[in-house]
Amino acid sequence: MAISQSSAEFLIKSRIADAMEGDVDALFELGVSYSTGRGGCDVDLIEAHKWFNLAALNGDKRSQQCRAEISVEMTAREIAEAQKSARAFLAMGGAGAGSRYAA
Repeated sequence: MAISQSSAEFLIKSRIADAMEGDVDALFELGVSYSTGRGGCDVDLIEAHKWFNLAALNGDKRSQQCRAEISVEMTAREIAEAQKSARAFLAMGGAGAGSRYAA
């Protein structure tokens, strides 16, 4: 069953809203979606690394492993861009109030 573009966008926006509140599973699922194209996402390893990194910073072992796996397919510049994007997400209040995350 194919997922419509509008359904895919809704799912991503919903998971991002959950991630903003600090939901580690949402962070992980966003990483999976962007690394595999699941749920109608385009594959984007920079975006995937960002979400895995945010979850890994909170001790999520699955995300630590996935981040390591996709890192071997990325350039140092791409990894730096993903890290910068993760810091920007945190700076705009992502990952919940009183976040346990560190950039």
